[in-house]
Amino acid sequence: MATTNSILPERHAPGVVTNGQAKKKRILLNAFDMNGIGHISPGQWRNPIDKSKYKNRLEYWLDLAKLLDRGKFNALFLADNFGSHDIYAGSHDPAIRAGTQWPMYDPFVIISAMASVTKNVAFGVTSCTTFEPPFLLAKRFSTLDHVTRGRIAWNIVTSWSDNAARAVGLEELPEHDLRYEMAEEYLNLMYKLWEGSWADDAVIQDAEHATYTDPSKVRKISHKGRFFKCVSAHLVDPSPQRTPVLFQAGMSPAGAAFGAKHAECIFIGGRSPAFVRTKIDETRKLAASQGRDPRSLKFFVQFTPILGATDEEAKAKLAEYRKYAIPEGGLALFCGISKIDVSKFPLDEEFPKDKDHALYVGLSPRAVEALTHKPDGFETWTPRDLGNFQAIGGSGTFLAGSAQTVADEMERWINEGDVDGFNIGHVVVPGAWEDVVDFLVPELEKRGYDQDYPAEGATARENLYGAPGAWKLREDHPGRKFAFDEYGKSWQ
Repeated sequence: MATTNSILPERHAPGVVTNGQAKKKRILLNAFDMNGIGHISPGQWRNPIDKSKYKNRLEYWLDLAKLLDRGKFNALFLADNFGSHDIYAGSHDPAIRAGTQWPMYDPFVIISAMASVTKNVAFGVTSCTTFEPPFLLAKRFSTLDHVTRGRIAWNIVTSWSDNAARAVGLEELPEHDLRYEMAEEYLNLMYKLWEGSWADDAVIQDAEHATYTDPSKVRKISHKGRFFKCVSAHLVDPSPQRTPVLFQAGMSPAGAAFGAKHAECIFIGGRSPAFVRTKIDETRKLAASQGRDPRSLKFFVQFTPILGATDEEAKAKLAEYRKYAIPEGGLALFCGISKIDVSKFPLDEEFPKDKDHALYVGLSPRAVEALTHKPDGFETWTPRDLGNFQAIGGSGTFLAGSAQTVADEMERWINEGDVDGFNIGHVVVPGAWEDVVDFLVPELEKRGYDQDYPAEGATARENLYGAPGAWKLREDHPGRKFAFDEYGKSWQ
């Protein structure tokens, strides 16, 4: 299992001087995409330079993977969704008409093909603990970890959509905090399968004695919990990482506690570095209270740069993109996620600024903030403005500018927000990431950021931490207590 680790070349430690220039830590860049139309920029399928209509063809994904590998991206982060956005105007028609995350294809299917044409870039895929039996998902991720040679990550979600729950046969989603209780048990069962069912040296391939696997080194898991039951050995032999790199995105109190315990990477939202810094500090403290090294958690914010050779060229691109945006699709996206039907507000009247307004009763604080806080660059804040805003990069931060301007802003988020990297959003695909590779990565390297990988052929976890040989979960991670040799049957 550790064959890749034995051939990793020696690397310089962070901060050493190489060729006369001190190297800074790597800024982790993930391409943020979805296997479907209208991910975060509804309407760009109308743009002649956009290729999202080809996401149902393997060539799109092969070309994208090779681009990201060449461009020194950390990973391709694939979001996913179940069901359709049907809150706006009480119908799914606006989302379907605009192509707002519709149609939607399976993200797992494309990964092995992309891995076959790349060497370094990792693949993070979203899957929900509320909808799929743990045993089946564990098998799928272990298989992907094998065929990608350890370049796989799991974005753990519990879902936010009653529509999605109905799509898979539930009447509604379980209550919010209950979903995280389910996810906690789900992860413990996954660790048992991934970490504890097989010994590292179980596979011996002894032809003379007709023994492929030593059965004394494969343990049957017997899990009978509140939410899940499983009695079986894991079907897949130990993969390069055993447990994939773990992403998580929930920032509610229950979500933050779950992420602080389990996640290695956290996808965090916020419109300012100061706001994000507060959330990151809180989550690091929670991680420390769990006995984890708080600096081992890597935080990513969504950021959509629109790049050009100059600021003026980038702003001209943005103006061109706005011609193809579909504001109704942006509203369908916002309402589907927030569960607020803003069609009840007059289209060209400003949202009430009073957070205690009767129209906001029952809404979450985050939803109220979105409706009462006008983003930079908007003179008014009406439902039409909201639709225009959401149709370019979704709810995340976006900036049109030269590589120098964009790099300045990224450094501000790094320094003031304490983030480790960015989920790079898009307006047009794959042009958004072509511009990152051509304009932004050279600028980051010029500023001394070491955008190289630890080594060709390393696992996602080794690349994440810049640490050859660190392919396992860290010693302070709760999943390690389920390891076959270290803890045996104590958790059964």
